[in-house]
Amino acid sequence: MLFWFDPLYLIIMAPAFILMLAAQWYVSSSFRKWSAVPLRSMLSGAEAAERLIRYAGLHGVRIEQVGGMLTDHYDPRSKVLRLSPKVYFGRSVASVAVAAHELGHALQDQEGYAPLKLRSTMVPAVNIGSYLGWILILLGLLLNMLNLAVLGLIVFSLGALFALVTLPVEFNASARAKVLLRQAGIVQTEDEVRGVNQVLNAAALTYVAALITAALQVLYYALIIFGGRRRR
Repeated sequence: MLFWFDPLYLIIMAPAFILMLAAQWYVSSSFRKWSAVPLRSMLSGAEAAERLIRYAGLHGVRIEQVGGMLTDHYDPRSKVLRLSPKVYFGRSVASVAVAAHELGHALQDQEGYAPLKLRSTMVPAVNIGSYLGWILILLGLLLNMLNLAVLGLIVFSLGALFALVTLPVEFNASARAKVLLRQAGIVQTEDEVRGVNQVLNAAALTYVAALITAALQVLYYALIIFGGRRRR
């Protein structure tokens, strides 16, 4: 039987799924709400990012547009800040909040922020572990090989560790963004400050939900392995 047909899986993971859906809804609604609030400085997300690059003294960081909705990210390998169309062109509180958050990652990269370096180092192992882990667990259970199943659990647990390391990276980037936007004069009113805080806090909730989801998945597999449950 496949794991996701297991009632135990549904019981353990249901709260995580609900939290993930709630977090995604909160992010979308917050971004939509503050995308409709124009910025007094009238800067677009890209223009705000350019100003912050100069203000923070960053060197060699470029800004590019990337397709999709809220696909914004900073690529530390190529030193490129990629902004989605609504952020790149948008002249709203939400647009500059997202752009400044991604610029926070650029600052982390320039300073050699340890959690960011650790997260970047973990990416290859996590990409492999997310697929290999549950395969080893399944084989271990089918072949009644506890050591193989435990090895799979350890490999699979890298995803939860990655989610844990991601929290300080994202929280720190948002904290930097809030300070920079005020210091650079991009955010000027208390209402704009409130909007920036809401957008970035909503985004932070998604990372908390991701960590809880990953941890509960590890818990489920651990219960199967050490609880003596078997799948045919």
